[in-house]
Amino acid sequence: MSSLKSETAPPRPEPTLACASSSEVSDEELMARFCQGDAAAFNALFQRYARPVQGYLTRLTGSRAAAEDLVQVTFLSLVRARGRFLSGARLKPWLYAIATNAARDQQRRNARPEELTAEGELPLHAAADTQDPRDLGLERTVQRALSLLPEGQRVPIVLHRFEGMSFAEIAEAMGLTETAVKVRAHRGYARLRELLAHQREEMMG
Repeated sequence: MSSLKSETAPPRPEPTLACASSSEVSDEELMARFCQGDAAAFNALFQRYARPVQGYLTRLTGSRAAAEDLVQVTFLSLVRARGRFLSGARLKPWLYAIATNAARDQQRRNARPEELTAEGELPLHAAADTQDPRDLGLERTVQRALSLLPEGQRVPIVLHRFEGMSFAEIAEAMGLTETAVKVRAHRGYARLRELLAHQREEMMG
């Protein structure tokens, strides 16, 4: 993965951006400008979504290092697939679908157990969006429970709970109906509560 960063990674944002980076410009307008050859528009999209996508991939994979590499893969795929982005489509679900596929492809290639910490737990390096004190123990417990969910349940929960995406957006990203996504999320949340309750019992026992 390290060679990808140096050889084929998408262009990094410039120190200063053109007006395309304005928060008033929609994702879709920026993507349209990028498809027309405006590099500043890509830079603006990268600055807008690199950190959120990395946070999503960290929670999805349980590995900050893997997420950093997958961000590069995600945006490289966006560059390569820009010609397939449909006018009128929403960018965010499309981008997160690319990120999800990148994580899935990496998991298939690796096909090995997650590296555990000295305490026998999955590593947790969730990106913090605020400076508020974090309950690392709780984060580790939630991450561990999330890792036990099937991907079809884990992805909707992470996108909905941590990324704030609507079920309609998640459905678009996953290529499912909104009803199907809600069913998966409902089952995933129910299973997650069971897992968390079981882990609390083990800790108290």
